[in-house]
Amino acid sequence: MAQLTTRTDDRAVQITLSLLQGVLSSAPASKVAVRLWDGTVWKPDAGEPTRCTLVLQHPGALRRMFIPPTDMNLAEAYLYNDFDIEGEIEAIVPLMKYFIEVRKGKLDMVRQGVRLLSLPNIGQPRSGESAVKLHGHIHSKERDRQAIQHHYDRSNEFFALWLDTRMVYSCAYFASPDEDLETAQERKLDYICRKLRLQLGERLLDIGCGWGALIIYAAQRYGVQADGITISEQQAKLARERIKQARLEESCHVDICDYRDLNGRESYDKVVSVGMAEHLGKAFLPIYFKKAWELLRPGGIFLNQGINTHATARTLLGREFVYRYVHPDGEAVPIGTTLQIAELAGFQVRDVENVKEHYALTLRHWLQRFEERANEARRLVGELVYRSWRVYLAMALHEFLEVQTVHESQTVLGKCQHGRSGLPLMREGWNTAPGATGESR
Repeated sequence: MAQLTTRTDDRAVQITLSLLQGVLSSAPASKVAVRLWDGTVWKPDAGEPTRCTLVLQHPGALRRMFIPPTDMNLAEAYLYNDFDIEGEIEAIVPLMKYFIEVRKGKLDMVRQGVRLLSLPNIGQPRSGESAVKLHGHIHSKERDRQAIQHHYDRSNEFFALWLDTRMVYSCAYFASPDEDLETAQERKLDYICRKLRLQLGERLLDIGCGWGALIIYAAQRYGVQADGITISEQQAKLARERIKQARLEESCHVDICDYRDLNGRESYDKVVSVGMAEHLGKAFLPIYFKKAWELLRPGGIFLNQGINTHATARTLLGREFVYRYVHPDGEAVPIGTTLQIAELAGFQVRDVENVKEHYALTLRHWLQRFEERANEARRLVGELVYRSWRVYLAMALHEFLEVQTVHESQTVLGKCQHGRSGLPLMREGWNTAPGATGESR
């Protein structure tokens, strides 16, 4: 039985409580409390601990949240403080999803709409000041530059608040669920190097190298000549600083370069790209894989890692919001589509591993760190951007933890010579790289 503590007979309070009761009574079990602007509190069953509290900031909050009843409108109601979320934000995502997806009879929907419209139409104007404003054709070079700038060039300090010390902004690789993020991210870097079978003196290219963690690790531990490219000026600046600090200027280089502008046929022994493909869209994957094929020497390996959707996936929760406020022009495609395009470019698929569970663990670490550094994040990027990233990370965690149609795939592709891959006969041997020069995990 739900608990209710009310302090006023205000009409807006009564309408709000009636609407909430109608929705929450049939919602999946959740440990979410609701507090109204006047101090009235609704809690789930007595004795059931709550994980977070949905705070309605003014009498028109529900109207602002659900008219119109879209995930974008609900997200913007949070961004502009029509409601707040205290406690574990991840606990409220299933409830938000239910609010949007619940389908009732038409008559009931009309009744709810009438009651919502009877609430006062108040709240902050939604300026959209932190929303992206892109120009040009989708995935043109200029538009991609704008999209990457919006997502990655917030500030290096912002990402450093919640990523590991190497600033690896991709799925870690955990030996156990309770392992720390630093260890798991180092394991991931080494795991990639082993799958690539890096050897001393080889040339490695990282397409979308971020802040340089992988190329620095590969140069230090495997003695390779490593090049990285990014179209984020902020990332390139910090990556170059870290290369200099590590005294790797002779073996590591980072350029600001669009992958379509890369030159040098058969210049690299190995190519890697982690978290890049989902920025491209299905239409540009053929160009991406063809470019990787051209850059690889015969017998080379391309390791591609990225987010994929299941072939049966519908539109993901909050997709429009994510495109507008956080990750513009992103597009995850089914793994089958990705592999087919890679094969059409000439590659032979040698291995596919779904590391979905590892991404859920990674996101849990990121969200926890983000919450712990909330005040610093607000100071660096402002309240609107802070809120957009907070809800983005929470939704991403929910998708990887609870939704079966979102995956993270790590694929080994070979540019084989006369059908020969050059890989060990036994699969266990693939992950034992022959060229490590230092201690690795």
